[in-house]
Amino acid sequence: MSNQFNVYINETLEVEPLQEGELSGYTFAVKDVFAIKGITASAGNPDWLKTHEPAKLHATAVHRLLSAGAKLHGTTITDELMYSLNGENFHYGTPVNPKAKGRIPGGSSSGSAVAVSAHLVDFALGTDTGGSVRVPSAYCGLFGFRPTHGLVAIDGVIPLAESFDTVGWMARDAKVLMDVGNQLMSETVSADEDSFSTLLLGKDAWRLADYESRSTLSTYIDALITDAEISKWLDISEEGLEEWAKSFRILQGIEIWKTHGEWIEKYKPVFGPDIEARFKWASTLTDAEGKLEQKVRDLVRIRMKEMIGEDKLLIIPTTPGKAPLCQLSGGEIEKRRSQTMQLSCIAGLVGLPQVTIPFRGGDGIPISLSIIAGLNQDKKLLRWVYENKEIWKQD
Repeated sequence: MSNQFNVYINETLEVEPLQEGELSGYTFAVKDVFAIKGITASAGNPDWLKTHEPAKLHATAVHRLLSAGAKLHGTTITDELMYSLNGENFHYGTPVNPKAKGRIPGGSSSGSAVAVSAHLVDFALGTDTGGSVRVPSAYCGLFGFRPTHGLVAIDGVIPLAESFDTVGWMARDAKVLMDVGNQLMSETVSADEDSFSTLLLGKDAWRLADYESRSTLSTYIDALITDAEISKWLDISEEGLEEWAKSFRILQGIEIWKTHGEWIEKYKPVFGPDIEARFKWASTLTDAEGKLEQKVRDLVRIRMKEMIGEDKLLIIPTTPGKAPLCQLSGGEIEKRRSQTMQLSCIAGLVGLPQVTIPFRGGDGIPISLSIIAGLNQDKKLLRWVYENKEIWKQD
């Protein structure tokens, strides 16, 4: 069955649980950037695979899941060096979106999302730097979670841009999403019993969503507003989300080149055209540009901390709409990527936790909204999503 979805880099890999635990009976897959003892991760590129050694230990996140009783089944395809939101891999092919055949699965955690969406595993690990768990979760009809930056151990994971990189995960239901989070996040992170007091809805974010998404999701937004103590529509960005996304792209690009530029110049790997163009652009960025954009990031952090605090939630569309068709032209796919980044950079610039919630559009193709909470409110957010599961249900 898995062959029809082109999910795995290594389908035969299986690692038994280390002991019984809260996740006993669950199976999971991991994006091919996590260290698995004795295995070499490819990061979606054959030249990376050839120039790196097998891991000596499991990544901490993987070890935690195995220790909680889950069984690992397979490593999954990722976009090359995680530098895309599309899920189309030049070397290993594109995982097939089970919920939208002929449409991209979203990247860079494409294989992980498809493995869960196709019911091959119960949940999967990915990484999220610029949206790489949130976007494929949205396109494949899954719950997905990007945690507070630094909250989940990321050692043993191939980096992309370290001040943005997070370990994320996806599941088909909110209960599994919460159960996995409880194992991956530190015991010192509480999920206090108080609920969130206020719902904020980003007008500028919702202007990026297409008509179908706004129309379908309005019913669920109305239900949330009805249940909320306080709700408020507001513009998230005074400068414009396009400016925020520009800052994100430049800061991320500078970090990416510092992380991988030396390896690229030494080994001259073969990349797909879009990834090659992105790395070439990243190599031209300067520290002076970075200093300017860091000032923007600092202002965004202050604004978002004041806006959300610890007891508010921000509701935005995860992506502008349903998954684009496969093999769109470079210009078309870059336009969609740019719009998507305007949404995903909100949490990314600040390091906030964000959960993706799946819905079906009128034609059955997934669309999604997202909830962003304050720093370190991750367990509370996951519990809130689970407790509101009746709102997310569709007939």
